[in-house]
Amino acid sequence: MASPTVPAKGVAEHELPQSLIDRLASHVASGGAETVTIPTPFTGEPLAAVPLSGADDVGAAYERAREAQRVWAALPVSERVKPFLRLSDALVERREEILDIIQLETGKARRHAMEEFLDVALCSLYYARRAGKLLKPQRRQGMMPGLTRVRELRHPKGVVALIAPWNYPFALGASDIAPALMAGNAVIHKPDTQTCLSSLWVLDLLVDLGLPRDLWQIVVGDPGEIGDMLIDNADYVSFTGSTRGGKAIAERVAPRLVSYSLELGGKNPMIVMPDADVERTARGAVRACFTNAGQLCISIERMYVHEDIYDRFVPRLVELVKGMKLGTGLDFEAEMGSLTYQRQLDAVTRHVDQAVKEGATVLAGGKARPDVGPLFYEPTLLADVTGDMDLCASETFGPVVAVYKYRDEDEVIARANDTPYGLNASVWTKNPARARRVAARIKAGTVNINDGYGAAYASYDSPMGGMKQSGVGRRHGSEGLLKFTEVQTIASQHLMDLEPPGSIGYDRFADVMATGIKLMKKLRIK
Repeated sequence: MASPTVPAKGVAEHELPQSLIDRLASHVASGGAETVTIPTPFTGEPLAAVPLSGADDVGAAYERAREAQRVWAALPVSERVKPFLRLSDALVERREEILDIIQLETGKARRHAMEEFLDVALCSLYYARRAGKLLKPQRRQGMMPGLTRVRELRHPKGVVALIAPWNYPFALGASDIAPALMAGNAVIHKPDTQTCLSSLWVLDLLVDLGLPRDLWQIVVGDPGEIGDMLIDNADYVSFTGSTRGGKAIAERVAPRLVSYSLELGGKNPMIVMPDADVERTARGAVRACFTNAGQLCISIERMYVHEDIYDRFVPRLVELVKGMKLGTGLDFEAEMGSLTYQRQLDAVTRHVDQAVKEGATVLAGGKARPDVGPLFYEPTLLADVTGDMDLCASETFGPVVAVYKYRDEDEVIARANDTPYGLNASVWTKNPARARRVAARIKAGTVNINDGYGAAYASYDSPMGGMKQSGVGRRHGSEGLLKFTEVQTIASQHLMDLEPPGSIGYDRFADVMATGIKLMKKLRIK
């Protein structure tokens, strides 16, 4: 049974006003000699033409950004957060416009574009309300209580290079750029060319809301043309993308000892415990696996179902997946949209075809849907996937999930951890205490209980990132802002120097200091 489709409303729905395109294109740091045409994945038809940036354009962008950053960093934090305090209201007022742009440049369903909108609105507001406290000078315990006075200061890194991916371009651009700017930095931002419009849109909006124009520079171009210039001039690099790309960046910046944060790939497991609520878990699994057509680094690609519940859970999941609505409409009817790139469609097709050829069983989906759009692929469930299949261990990054049966807790934890990745995981059960014990044994940066990914990711007060080959550093929480700063300790010594007074020899001074250590322990000072 093929997944049903939701009819599109017509060609005009998949167009943007030329006046809007021209306004957005004016924010690209480019001499304008060359342009690139961006198609919409829904139809393959041209969506917008934007200027390309060359290496010289990147160099000029750094010069403008450094000059703007010096002025920006001198402002109090209370001034730097003002544009971002205004942003959430402005986003709400112009919600339909940005949702259209996100859908048209990525091909995702509107309900998944809405997640990007919410992420930018809520994450930027979180940091705007807390940046003052996080960046405020802190008093720290000195070596000699009362005699050594210590303050910890936070300085901006300078100019941050931020490379954002194509799958969540609005969220994974603006939500990281906001704390970087609030920390006093400037940003040179390279979005993916296919999905640069949403970043240009929010930059345009923030400039209207009071952000200095040169503080956030957007460059558009091929990594082979502008990548070295982008990385080699940065004071800090923030990258979200493939593990291969993250390793290349780490190697590039290593000789300069420039720090970085990397959120990379995942092959994320979902564990269905024997007492899980079948209906709730099956519906949650659909969202966990097929949001943005599976093009989400924290989505589920491996599902482990206990043998006691397998025969009840899997048929219900298959039923829900077969009933999912595909569509290209700019409304909330479609449950899943398109893949974004032909290369993703090719990768998904290759993984599924190889697995089926080698003995995997298709439970739902399993084929492309050119009748809906050129890059559509059905949401797909496979059983009997074995370790020698690419689908088993390699990140597919598409609407394909392998379902496995397991017998006991130790077994499933071992299988969940049997991967070079460690980004996200999900545990479903009616027993939260047991779920927390299982979660603590899974080697992943975030683990969600009775949810696929959103509970952990959208809890902005807690850090999010990967273990093992899934990354270095964290976004969200205090770390999501403080990573864009250099910490400085200033200590002043009062009344007594860190050497014996002239009338006391070193032997006596050593005895006094040793006695002081015992006293500090007794008084719980250290």
